[in-house]
Amino acid sequence: MPRILTLLLLAVATAADAHDFWLQPPRWQFAPREPVGITLEVGHGPYRQRSPIPARRIIRFEAMTPDGRRTDLRRGLHVGEAADDATVAFGTPGTYLVVLETDNRAESHLPAIRFNDYLKVEGLTPAIALRARTARTDADGAENYSRHAKMIVQVGPVDQTGLSLLLKPVGLALEIVPETNPSSIRRGGVLPVRIYYRGAPLAGALVKLNDLDRDAQPIEMHRSDAAGRTAFTIPGKGSWQLNVIWTRSLPRTSPTDFDTSFSSLSFGVPG
Repeated sequence: MPRILTLLLLAVATAADAHDFWLQPPRWQFAPREPVGITLEVGHGPYRQRSPIPARRIIRFEAMTPDGRRTDLRRGLHVGEAADDATVAFGTPGTYLVVLETDNRAESHLPAIRFNDYLKVEGLTPAIALRARTARTDADGAENYSRHAKMIVQVGPVDQTGLSLLLKPVGLALEIVPETNPSSIRRGGVLPVRIYYRGAPLAGALVKLNDLDRDAQPIEMHRSDAAGRTAFTIPGKGSWQLNVIWTRSLPRTSPTDFDTSFSSLSFGVPG
């Protein structure tokens, strides 16, 4: 492949990967009542950084506890501070699901060639088809977007307490729902997941698996099937992130063309 073309494809992939957003703890298992700092991360490889998202855009930050209760964590937010963006602590041992959601007031405006490349790299086929059908492939693209991030952490010894809350949707516009506890997976094990969009299983979404310790590019990508399902092979111990993007068209009277949701699920696999 010519060097110029290689660099162009790398630049396109990097631009798309920069959309990835997730919750990152210093480790995935900690002691009861231990304060743990969480950072909001965006991007991949050399472009990875703390997210500059303003706190006013965060509309939901809570934990699903092992007994099924919802605990509001917004008092622990301190977005943009030097060490981290939030501090959490949980008293009861078990598996917790931490959820963060933003509004969709942010906007992105791109020239046609960059917008088309972004749609292709992220597999947003409905938007590609709509632009072709309405003769707007050569038009600049605009979207408003929201973030939807989930993180699985373990308090105390790894067990199955709280497992049921991991295996069902929690009401995000777009979300990745594991069908088994990632903490129970051994090297080379398979993690089945299901993608939901606006409350229903989503077919045809491009889902990516990233190794957060070496995250220059995804290590595995699959599209969800007709039931919204796909599966990934987890190489073993480490920090992992799944992400997916989906979009829907907006009325012609809207200032943007699409309403886009970015979703992630971050988790650790013990040795």
